[in-house]
Amino acid sequence: MNFMENTKELILVYQEMRRIDTMPSKAINIMLTPQFYTLIREELPVKYAYQAKRIAASLFDGLLEDAQNHHYFVIKEEDSWLFIAYNPEMIRSFLESKGIDVETISKIYFAEQSLSSFVSPVLLGDTDALVNLNGTMTVVPQTLLDADKRTMQIHKSLTPKNGVSFEARGNALLGTNDTYTLAAILILFASIYVIEASRYGNGSAIQEEEMRVILEDYPALESSYTRKSILSKYRKIDKEERTKRNVIKSLSSMIFKGATLTRLSINDTKFQATFECSNAKVSKRLKALAKKENFVAVGLKNSNNLNIEGQL
Repeated sequence: MNFMENTKELILVYQEMRRIDTMPSKAINIMLTPQFYTLIREELPVKYAYQAKRIAASLFDGLLEDAQNHHYFVIKEEDSWLFIAYNPEMIRSFLESKGIDVETISKIYFAEQSLSSFVSPVLLGDTDALVNLNGTMTVVPQTLLDADKRTMQIHKSLTPKNGVSFEARGNALLGTNDTYTLAAILILFASIYVIEASRYGNGSAIQEEEMRVILEDYPALESSYTRKSILSKYRKIDKEERTKRNVIKSLSSMIFKGATLTRLSINDTKFQATFECSNAKVSKRLKALAKKENFVAVGLKNSNNLNIEGQL
């Protein structure tokens, strides 16, 4: 249960609802009746919601008048996937016409998400009712209800676990396009940070995240034997690459006035670097630095130049 969202007032939204003037400082949640969304249930051979969401638009092909303006919400049920198509702008306009400040809306939910909780009809104004009809939330005329049929009220305890949010607009500091641009910039900086962090010991965590993504796309690889084998391979590669980076970093620190790196060869087991030294004093200093790094420095015949070697 989503306890934080469960503390906010839950308002049921339907076509004939009366006007509500919400308080600007009070956050609320709303639940939409089927009058504001279209749903489909399908049994699909997919495991994850992001995979199901990729095909959502094709499932509603021909069912929506303005499909390009719709968004999609996907839920895994016991034996099938529930797909919900909704138009955020149409919903926003309706809420504003009823005095609801959309900036105060924390989450938007769909009545279908709380299907099992609707044990009795909910009256919608004077003419309609929301009922669980054969496993689907449906709006029906109240005249179809039994005269002695008990009804229920909407309460915040009906708040589902997951919902959707409106995109920021209106009084937001940034418009939608600017927000996307800023998000792209932040993602770029975050990527740079991750790359830099991986050079200083976080490589294995990144490899494990890559492994998680691979397992999501290829569930057949989820056996512990296969997983351990692949992780072992990735860790070995990561260790080798970090060792090479550390060697290059150490050699870079040996480049100073009078010492010039003229050749570098490196493979999976060893490296060899040639330094051109301007005089004997530079050569001596370079030997000392190499010794400090546990490298082997060998002077070249008839010169102050050095070959520096080491194992990986």
